[in-house]
Amino acid sequence: MDPLSLIIDDMRFDGVVFVGTVLHAPWCLRLHTPGLAAFHVVTQGQAWLHRDGLEAVRVQTGDLVVLPAGQAHHISDSAVLPRGPDALLADDLAPHLAPGLWTQRVLPGEGPATTLVSGHARFDVHMAAPLVQALPPLMHIRGMGEAPPLWLAIGLQFLQQEMATARPGQQAIINRLGDILFMECLRDHVSALPERSGNWLSALKDRALSAALACMHQNPAHNWSVPELAQQACLSRSAFAERFGQVLGEPPLTYLTRHRMRLAARQLVSSTLPVSRVATQVGYASEAAFSQAFKREYGLSPSAWRQQKARSPGNAQAST
Repeated sequence: MDPLSLIIDDMRFDGVVFVGTVLHAPWCLRLHTPGLAAFHVVTQGQAWLHRDGLEAVRVQTGDLVVLPAGQAHHISDSAVLPRGPDALLADDLAPHLAPGLWTQRVLPGEGPATTLVSGHARFDVHMAAPLVQALPPLMHIRGMGEAPPLWLAIGLQFLQQEMATARPGQQAIINRLGDILFMECLRDHVSALPERSGNWLSALKDRALSAALACMHQNPAHNWSVPELAQQACLSRSAFAERFGQVLGEPPLTYLTRHRMRLAARQLVSSTLPVSRVATQVGYASEAAFSQAFKREYGLSPSAWRQQKARSPGNAQAST
């Protein structure tokens, strides 16, 4: 399996939800979903995306915009958000995003119509942290006017068909569709990155580094060494270590340790396995060594981490 697929699998997307909205100008919506990747697709008309302190972004028919970190934003019919006492009251989208419930809202008005499909996707924030940090705050897939990219057009058509009638397994299918759409966004973004750009994702375009990353993600419990990873990358030890550090910003075994700790954090929250078993699953023969590494990364022992998350289950997904 290629490394991008392995990384997406590690993130475990879950709880993708959508809402359709037909709006007539003037209108303004707001959305803030920290820990959830937010997105909007304009299926008819146009809109403007607004973020504090940044220039508004025009979103046209067939365009998809994704905010990987769920940054607070507005989307409206105008390039300028109204201010002061006469400001248009923004409608909060978040309460309309309910798992398993596809809704089509119509907001009346006298101006031109715009149709949006908006939503968010929940994922394992621990496992997604390196990816989200490497992505831009906004990903904009342009639909080329009236003709969106084929993958986007097919995805939207499939979504509309799936949401037309409630059927068994609907939420699981929606989740997988969310995976596919986000994966396509990532593929477009990675394809556009220049090689050796210093972005963590550019490693996926480097055959040597992507081979090493695939090994670490596919078998994190293996006792990987730098020479062994260099062999997988078909590079000398020194050349591999230097290139890995330049592109990913940290040595290979530091990256591996951080990845193992994220896997362990997920296991501690989602399972009742003893700490010793979790240690073994992430490549530690010694529970003591694992506990020391975990505490260096998270500031708590594995047992204390588990107890803290058990007391505040609502924070398990949102913690970083």
